[in-house]
Amino acid sequence: MTPATDQKITQRYTAASLEKKGANKVSLQEELGWPAEAKRAVICLPAGMSEKIGGKLLEEVLPGLLSLDVQLLVVGKGSADFGTLFTALSKEHPHRIAILPNDDVTMRKMYAASDIVLFCTDPTDMPELEEALSYGVIPVSPATKALENYNPIQESGNAFLYKGKTVWDCFGALVRAIETHKFPFDWRTIQKHCMESVKK
Repeated sequence: MTPATDQKITQRYTAASLEKKGANKVSLQEELGWPAEAKRAVICLPAGMSEKIGGKLLEEVLPGLLSLDVQLLVVGKGSADFGTLFTALSKEHPHRIAILPNDDVTMRKMYAASDIVLFCTDPTDMPELEEALSYGVIPVSPATKALENYNPIQESGNAFLYKGKTVWDCFGALVRAIETHKFPFDWRTIQKHCMESVKK
């Protein structure tokens, strides 16, 4: 499935019409009862969270993440401990954090609405990586050969990668991504690279 053919998202789009992607964000925000804010960065966690896929790092980075002007979409799968954590956070931040059902249609609507996909371990073998890339969702991820770090001078790359394993490494990459998101031309260039990287 691609966003060009997906009948379940609000607005279909391609790498050549990424300006249309924002309609999907507004649609999901309204569905969740959130203010419609097309310019606000939306981060998704499509694999849910558990210790195996970087739960400890995520737990450490969450306070910093929530200090930023972002919204967070979390798929309801993973370990019970993190389910409890995100349930509490979604009640504390009802217009910023939402737990979404783990079903195919909701996942596609989430990708269509999201700007950034956050990985706390190498996502190379995770199906969620290719799914996110195909919908133009830009990864923030540990360094991996499966992705290329964004280079603003060369306008190359399809991700914001971090080489270290500390909370500051991850948070630094998130900040770089969110700051770049403020520049639509640059952002769409990276999104295009994401989508083109998975073309069959």
